[in-house]
Amino acid sequence: MAPLDPSRERAILDATLELLSELGYDRMSVDQVARRAKASKATIYRRWAGKPELVVDVICNRFDMDTPAVEDTGSLRGDLSSLFRGVCEVVERKHTVIMGLSSALVSHQELARTLRAHMPTRDLRGVEALLERAVARGELAGRVAPARLFALLEALVWHRMIFIGPPFDEPFVTESVEEVLLPLVRVWAG
Repeated sequence: MAPLDPSRERAILDATLELLSELGYDRMSVDQVARRAKASKATIYRRWAGKPELVVDVICNRFDMDTPAVEDTGSLRGDLSSLFRGVCEVVERKHTVIMGLSSALVSHQELARTLRAHMPTRDLRGVEALLERAVARGELAGRVAPARLFALLEALVWHRMIFIGPPFDEPFVTESVEEVLLPLVRVWAG
């Protein structure tokens, strides 16, 4: 991997992210990235072996995949609602990139394997603190794996985004927390 001037690299990565959002992985090309970034294809290929490596770099190292901030509302119900709203906001902001990549992850297994192998681990300390507070307040009988809770939360939001569509309104948040998250978390803590 050849070093690249940081401003050139940023322009190339920004162009890649924009094109991935606009066109999806399959329709995006290195030529288009080069044109949009006002860079040569040679510059791109000196740094990345090809489109898959470029996209993996963008998603794994430049795409904000952080867990939303977790508010301490004083109750498990309130904390889960706050976290759920945060995930809804992240999905609304990031869905075009993920949707642009999702079909490629099914049809390009090497891209999917590479992406999964390099995906950074999520910081779930805030989710862990939320669950620990609930145990300390007596709202949960025992520990719950933060990754398990967060995976369920994301699944609910992505299901809504893909199959039903926004809005991620307050009735959606309330129904998800009351009818899915709270009952399951209590069973898991059981």
